[in-house]
Amino acid sequence: MKRTLKWYELLTLNGYQLGLSMASNVISPLLLPALVLAFMPPEKKNTYTAMVYVTGLAVAMFIQPVMGMLSDRSTSKWGRRRPFIAVGALLNILFLGVVGASLWFKESSLNGFMQSTFGITVSLAVLLLGIILLQFSSNISQAGQQGLIPDIVPEQQRGRASGIKSVMEMLPAALVLLISPLIDKQKFWIVILILMATYLVTMLLTVLFTREEPISEKPPRPEGRPILRMLLLTVIFVGVTQLALLLVKGIGTWLPEETTSLALRVALVGLAGLLGMAGSIVIGVYFGAQVGIGRESAQHMPFIWWVVTRLMFLAAIGSVRNFAMFFVKDVLQVPNPATVTTYLTAVIFVFLLISSIIGGILSDKVGRKQLLAVAGILAVLGTIILVFSRTIPLVMVSGVFLGLGTGTFMASNWALGTDLVPREDAGRYLGISNLAGAGAGIIGSSIGGPLADYFNAIQPGLGYPVVFALYGGLFLLSVLLLPRIKTTTTRA
Repeated sequence: MKRTLKWYELLTLNGYQLGLSMASNVISPLLLPALVLAFMPPEKKNTYTAMVYVTGLAVAMFIQPVMGMLSDRSTSKWGRRRPFIAVGALLNILFLGVVGASLWFKESSLNGFMQSTFGITVSLAVLLLGIILLQFSSNISQAGQQGLIPDIVPEQQRGRASGIKSVMEMLPAALVLLISPLIDKQKFWIVILILMATYLVTMLLTVLFTREEPISEKPPRPEGRPILRMLLLTVIFVGVTQLALLLVKGIGTWLPEETTSLALRVALVGLAGLLGMAGSIVIGVYFGAQVGIGRESAQHMPFIWWVVTRLMFLAAIGSVRNFAMFFVKDVLQVPNPATVTTYLTAVIFVFLLISSIIGGILSDKVGRKQLLAVAGILAVLGTIILVFSRTIPLVMVSGVFLGLGTGTFMASNWALGTDLVPREDAGRYLGISNLAGAGAGIIGSSIGGPLADYFNAIQPGLGYPVVFALYGGLFLLSVLLLPRIKTTTTRA
């Protein structure tokens, strides 16, 4: 039986999560869009931003479950998880330097040739390389980090531990207030140096102060060829998503401009986008998990449906965040979009902090799925308000509901996942759940980005309300599919 942990042990155990989340809160919603806007034509910024997201996240989808599986079988004297955290964090620092190096090629004479030949500038190509490498290293360390809770924390404390994890995931939303003005001023290298320092400090906090017992013998190797299965899982998921994108683009192209009203075009293409996102999630997760888990997948259908609902929620909230800065810039037309976006993120964080702590405690007492239903409804309300927002105060009101919903979701959803996975293969299963992390970004960005540019070309600023409405549909579907997650524990 695992020993009961002190509050500060739960804190240090989740310490490196702060470093991972600091990077994700800066790179995805702020730094990456700002760099793409600096390197490529503004009318295609959503499409090119989506391209960089999707490529990097496809790498993450493959790497994290593989590294989770390898950490499951690690017999290092430092424990199963901490060596992966340390190595991944140090590589993160190195690869952030590659991201920064993209700035050196901004004025390169090769940009014209590259853009006319390959459709991208040299700077964007270097940025893409940096993001791919950074996803590789980040998911080495994240695979180790997310295995700590099921390894070390007793079941009766996992709600609290997951609540602290969610706080660490969103605390950077407030810290980014200090960084966003640097992005508005294009002080990109200073931002990168801050992220490097954060990776190092938080990694040391977890690695040095977490007590982890090493295993003396490796668990049995999973049946079949697990790494090949993970690669096939990634190919299936990305392939399904890209086929859905082609379908959505095809519908937009087939509609005759002269006879199709704007309202009908929004309804038909928007509905196709929602069906494409939802269908990609269900089909991609189902068949991807069949490949990733193997023959035993039929015994773990509740886990597979958990990944589906988790992916729907994360695809929606992550994509709202990723396109928020362009929405603020193009629709609200403020001169400092990164700073205003950070204000929105801070509002979300304040209410997320409250709901995640309360939600973590309540999920141990009243049930995970009940709280997840509440979380989805709150997020739907927040998205509806955002769709009709044309002023900064109204955008902030939407942030209140999105924060309450997301905090409740993050605490109770991860606790439900740790209840569903087999302990002896926790790293591999929770690595497969990266379908809901990396897959969320792939679906939300690869379909949402081109759709935003498509509707913006028809009417400036129209694309963002349309795609935000689609993300609200995903929130709602994440609630409607909760009964599919059959559980045996009383807390679920």
